[in-house]
Amino acid sequence: MSTRPASSDHPSGSAAGAPSSLAETEASDLAQRYGGTPAPWKRWGLRALVGVAVLGSATWVLWAMNGHARPAVDSELVSFTVVDEHTTTVRVELRVRDDAEDVQCLLRAFAADHVTVGERSFTAEPGDTTMVVDIRTERLATAVEFPGCTAEGQVRPG
Repeated sequence: MSTRPASSDHPSGSAAGAPSSLAETEASDLAQRYGGTPAPWKRWGLRALVGVAVLGSATWVLWAMNGHARPAVDSELVSFTVVDEHTTTVRVELRVRDDAEDVQCLLRAFAADHVTVGERSFTAEPGDTTMVVDIRTERLATAVEFPGCTAEGQVRPG
């Protein structure tokens, strides 16, 4: 049930001091219930704050993408050959930036029962190279894992 006065209660057709149209009445009811619109400077301040937050977030995303898109070291397992029961030869491809320092690489050899039977760590020099590395194994290896290489300050192997 509406609490608005009927238009027939007043001779002019509307309540004294009340808005003349239904839209104005609803707008004033909403403004009274929920408060008026904020001042224009507050709206512009909020827009500016949101703009700065979006710009800052976009800048951080671009910075992070650039840093991870060009790692100091990028490495890849090309092939491996089981030479005998105690030796496996591995061929790896390395791309090391000139500014990379203390580049460490790791290779692991596994037996058929998934037990690690050999491990070899080595260092790499700057430049694009293909290296052939021998891993000494305790017994016959059936698979080789190359987690990759890391340089100083690089968290994940590349």
